[in-house]
Amino acid sequence: MSPREQVDKQEVYVDVEGRTLKISNLGKVLYPRTGTTKGEVLNYYAQIAPVLLPHLKDRAVTRIRWPHGVEDMSFFEKNIPGGTPSWVHTVTVPTTGSRTASKEDGTLTFPIVDDLATLTWMVNLAALELHVHQWTVGRNGRPRGADRLVIDLDPGEPAGLHECCQVALLVSDALEEHDLTAKPVTSGSKGLHLYADLPKRLPSDESTALAKSVAEALEKARPKLVTATMTKARRSGKVFLDWSQNSGSKTTISPYSLRGKDKPYVATPLGWDEVEEGADDPDALEQFRFDEVLARVEEYGDLFS
Repeated sequence: MSPREQVDKQEVYVDVEGRTLKISNLGKVLYPRTGTTKGEVLNYYAQIAPVLLPHLKDRAVTRIRWPHGVEDMSFFEKNIPGGTPSWVHTVTVPTTGSRTASKEDGTLTFPIVDDLATLTWMVNLAALELHVHQWTVGRNGRPRGADRLVIDLDPGEPAGLHECCQVALLVSDALEEHDLTAKPVTSGSKGLHLYADLPKRLPSDESTALAKSVAEALEKARPKLVTATMTKARRSGKVFLDWSQNSGSKTTISPYSLRGKDKPYVATPLGWDEVEEGADDPDALEQFRFDEVLARVEEYGDLFS
C-alpha cells in the first residue's frame, strides 16, 4: 500500500459538539481538477456552518453523494442510510407514488440538519450537495406550507451568467409587484436562483402557480430573452425560468452548499449591486469557489439572511 493510500484510508475520531464521529479518507481527492480533498471539504462545511445551518433548519435534506469524487458516479439519497446515528433528527413524509418512497408504507424518512454534528456526519459520507424543499417541518414533525418562493434562472447556451443577471433584474421587478423581495444566489453551476420570503405560508401548489405566472408573464414580455417552457430545444440563447422547483416534491440546492462540478463551486448569495454589474459587464461575475465564499462571508456576513 502506498503512503497516499494509507493516508486515504486513515480513520480518526473527532468530538463535534459532544458527539463522537468517525471520520475516514481525509486525504481522498474529491475534486481531481483542483486536488481538493475530503478533509478540505469537511473543513469548508465546518467553517461555513454558522451561516449554512440556519438555512437548513427544519428542512428535509436530499443529498447527492460522490463516494469516489466528482469525476466518478454519484447518486441521489433522500431516505436516511443504514447506520444513521440515533441522534440525527429525522422526519418521515408521505410520498404516495414516489419511486424512492418505501414500498411498505409510501413514505420517505429524511434527515434534518440542525447542528454541526449532523452536517459533519453527512459530509463524511461524501454528500457534497445539499438540496432542500421550500417548505419546512413543524414541531409535530409534519410538513408545513411553503415559506418562500424560488425561481431558477437556467441559461441555454450561448447565454450565461450575464444574461441571467439581466433577467434577474426583470424577475425582481416582477416579484416586487407581488410585494415580494428577491434575494439572488449563484447556483454554483451555470445560472442564478432568486428566492423571496412569503408573507404567509402557502400550499406548494399555490406558490408554484405564483412562480409560474411570473415566469410566463416575463416570457410574454421578453420572448427573445426569457422562456418559461421546460423543453430544452426552446432554451437556446435564452434564460429558462424554472418555476417548478416550488412543487412540494422538488428541491433546490441550498445556499452555501457545494456543487459536484469540476471545481468546488458553491451556491453563493449575492448583493444586488453584483447582479447589476453582471448585467452590464459579461465578465463581471463568475461562479464562486469555496475558499472565495469563506472570504466573502468574513467580509460581508450572510447576504442571504
